[in-house]
Amino acid sequence: MAIHPDATIDPRALVDDTVTAWAGAQIREFAQIGARSSLGQWAYIGPGARIGADCKIQNGAMIYEPAIVADGVFIGPRVILTNDRHPRAIRPDGTQKSAADWTPVGVTVCYGAAIGAGAICVAPVMIGEWATVAAGAVVVSDVAPHAIVAGVPAKRIGWVGRTGDLLIQTDGLWHCHATGDSFREVEDGSRIERLIS
Repeated sequence: MAIHPDATIDPRALVDDTVTAWAGAQIREFAQIGARSSLGQWAYIGPGARIGADCKIQNGAMIYEPAIVADGVFIGPRVILTNDRHPRAIRPDGTQKSAADWTPVGVTVCYGAAIGAGAICVAPVMIGEWATVAAGAVVVSDVAPHAIVAGVPAKRIGWVGRTGDLLIQTDGLWHCHATGDSFREVEDGSRIERLIS
């Protein structure tokens, strides 16, 4: 483990020996961090949040429980994965809320996905495999695998391959020139399916 002396790791967290955590990173109780993952400066991983192997969590990212981040995910600087559907500091009678007054809901980020700098994912949402969330986007609904979404609220603006490059449409199919992968869009246009050759 390459843990900066100014990083804080709760002894009840499960952190693989190959994890890197930079100054100010905080890993809370019962969080899980997989092999070879890296946490940038001031990254925050909430209690019980699960981070897979080979992830890059950049500076200032905030991953609130009960988030699930699969293997190979990139989370850019200042990304926030929220956990409260109806945030309030007080109850309707004006008294202060406590942890017993709400049930956290999580963001799920699937294998190989990438979330750009400053994006906010409002739980509960799922970011599909190999999807890309553009910098500054606000995600309020699920993102299909291989979709690229941008804006506030985030909308699909195209499809991306495993490298993150935009797919190009020719002859009714979507193609990745970097990998040679080809995809077919389903009838309603909501997702694409990879063709196996």
